[in-house]
This record gives sequence, structure tokens and C-alpha cells, in this order.
Amino acid sequence: MTTLLYLCAAFKMALSVKHLLGIKELQTEDLHSIFHTARNFKQVLQQPVRKVPALRDTTIANIFFENSTRTRLSFELAEKRLSADVVNFSASGSSVSKGETLIDTVHNILAMKVDMVVMRHSASGAPWFLARHTDAAIINAGDGINEHPTQALLDAFSMQEKLGDLKGRRIAIIGDIMHSRVALSNIYCLNMLGAEVLVCGPPTLIPKHIESLGVRVEYDLEKALKWCEVANVLRIQLERQHKPLFSTLREYALYYGVNKRLLDALEKEIVIMHPGPINRGVELNSDVADGKSSIILNQVENGVAVRMAVVYLLSGATAEQRV
Repeated sequence: MTTLLYLCAAFKMALSVKHLLGIKELQTEDLHSIFHTARNFKQVLQQPVRKVPALRDTTIANIFFENSTRTRLSFELAEKRLSADVVNFSASGSSVSKGETLIDTVHNILAMKVDMVVMRHSASGAPWFLARHTDAAIINAGDGINEHPTQALLDAFSMQEKLGDLKGRRIAIIGDIMHSRVALSNIYCLNMLGAEVLVCGPPTLIPKHIESLGVRVEYDLEKALKWCEVANVLRIQLERQHKPLFSTLREYALYYGVNKRLLDALEKEIVIMHPGPINRGVELNSDVADGKSSIILNQVENGVAVRMAVVYLLSGATAEQRV
């Protein structure tokens, strides 16, 4: 335990922000601090004792107004690995169903002496609203179709593990770009790290003027795969599409589904990623998702270390505010 305490104290750094609301709010130095801390925590997670008392006096509330499996479990595990006290809140079955507002819900939770809030909400901008009205540190676990910063951080961290420095690396983001908060956060993050970014999907799922974010646009999947070193494939988000944007899922899979035949034709190996959940047989075939080029499970594993790093680094600001 002494070694773990030393490791935990040795790599304490400070972020330039009080909250993690979006990648757009961060500086490049913040990314390097998070990745450095995550690498150390990943070493800790390989130890026989995988729990450190770093946040023993910190209480964290996970407030999810949307369904989640990976993100919620990853945050909860990260917090418990740091010995924080964890409170989980789900909108279903809560007073929200009786008409309670977001701010009243959070104020009631904070009145119970909560230091940090991890929030997912269907409304874009909800974490920013919350940050203006509370003293607790806020971590955005996904807001509407805006950002999902910790997913972008773990994606970039996983790419670095596989490729090293991402400067000049060619990364393709493929799928439903229009409705993906993962895509936007990834674009911001990869641009900051010096990568070249291309987005690919049907014209109806590519936002207009997305080139202004410093990315290339390609509508031909085969050309995108030939160009890239990493393909980060996104889920079709039918729940956010209020009108038909392509004829059928079968047609989408035919033109934009990544399968083994396409990868074998490349005559090179590319890295396959996916933030989950996967629609198998639509955006990814199982032989690709489970194949040797896939680092999807590495992303899941790295998610715990990266979220440990984020929570740990932000806890410094909340501790100073409590003094």
C-alpha cells in the first residue's frame, strides 16, 4: 500500500480548468497531464491491490439522465478505485418524473455535501448550465449531441498506446457524424494532438461546414480506409434521428459497414476502434469487431484509467475550494 500511496502522490498535476465540460475547454498541456496520470494509474490497476486511498474524503455523485452502461460503470469503478464515496442517481424513478428541475435536483444532491458531479444529459449544454450554478466540480459524461470529453480522451490514449505520438497520424471517424458527441470531442482532441482527421459517412449524416473544424470529408468508405491508419467507427444513433436519413440499415451496412473483405483488400493493417455499443452487422461486422486489428476492449480497459486520472486531477481544485 505504501508504494501505491507514493505513486498516487508522485504524479499529482494540476489542470487549467475547474470542470471537465468539453475538450474545447482544455489546453494541450491538460491532455498530456491526463494521459501521463492515466498511464501511472494503469500501472496501479495491474497491481494485486488495485485500490488507492487518494480520494478517501471525496464524495462523487453520478447523475445520469440518459441510459448508459459502459460510461456509468467505468466512472463508478474509477471513483471506487480511488476510494471516493459514490452516489448514483438515475432520472428514471426519481423526482424528475414528478417535474423537478435539473437545478433543484442537483442542489438537493449537493446539499448532502457532494464534492463532484459526473453528469450525462440529453440537453446539449446542460453541464455548462450546472457549472454556473454550483460550487462542485462538474464532469461532462455526454451532453446531447455536443461533447463526450472522456470518451475522446480514452480514444486518444488508446491510439497513443498503439501508435505512439499522434502528430501527423491519419485518423478516420466513420459513421453518424451528425448526431455523435463522440465525433466532435474526438475532432477537438485529435486536432490538439496534431493528428490529421477525416470524417466519412453518408452525406445526410455529415454536418454542413464541418471542414471549418479542420477535418477532411470523404463519402467513399473504401477511400477513407485506404487513407487512414486508424478507423474509429461510430454507432448509427437512430434515437436522435427525427426523420429518415437513409433508406434502411441494410443499405447503410452495404455502403458504410466495415467488414473483413474491405480490410483484406487494403494490403495494410489499420487499427479498428468503436466507442460502443456496437450494432453488429451494421457499422461493424463481428469478424472485424473481434479481429486482431480491433482495440475496442483496450478502449474499455483504458476508460477506467483515464477517468481515474480526470477525477483525481480535478479533485485538487475541489479540495482547495473546501479549505
